[in-house]
Amino acid sequence: MSRTAALIGATGLIGGHILDLLMKDNSYGKIKAIVRRPLEIPVNSKVEQIIVDFGNQKALENAIAGSDVVFSAIGTTNKQVKGDKNAYRKIDYDIPVNAAKAAAKYGVYCFALVSAIGANAANNNNFYIKLKGVVEEAVSKEQIPQIIITRPSLLMGKRKEYRLMEKVFQAIMPIFAIFFFGGLRKYKPIQGEDVARAMIKAVDEGKKGIFIYEYDDMKRLAR
Repeated sequence: MSRTAALIGATGLIGGHILDLLMKDNSYGKIKAIVRRPLEIPVNSKVEQIIVDFGNQKALENAIAGSDVVFSAIGTTNKQVKGDKNAYRKIDYDIPVNAAKAAAKYGVYCFALVSAIGANAANNNNFYIKLKGVVEEAVSKEQIPQIIITRPSLLMGKRKEYRLMEKVFQAIMPIFAIFFFGGLRKYKPIQGEDVARAMIKAVDEGKKGIFIYEYDDMKRLAR
């Protein structure tokens, strides 16, 4: 059966890979790329670009309505918001949570979310980790049959924008990661394409419930 996917965050590392993989996936007949500005991508008959103001909930709902699955790979950085925590929250919290609300309202079967390793709503010492945990909690409360949460650590891969510190860690982390055993394995760096592939495979399993995937789970699914 041909499915319709809505994708938020198509300009990011993981979102870009999700878009590429869905375009090649015959089980998806339509992909709605929900964006703030037009994407520069090859013409593909399956892809519909829907430009929305993410602060307009009705517009977001209209964009999501009719989808079978919503992929949320949206995210920002302190540099992009110039250290403004309120602006950070509007992107990393408001957009995925409002998208989940829209998905529940319109009967979307699956909501797949990119979170982060260590996500914990009770963590008061790390703004990023706490925020990701709060997002997970909010999304998990929505009445959506299948909720998939991926928790990658350091992402490997080529981004459109240059991130100096990420480049530094991408260079050194694989060296140290060989010593990550047991409980530390979840902190191993992972390719953005592996996360995207794992999300799509998890969706394909179609199981009802809330599922959290960390490093080993994502690598298994991405094979």
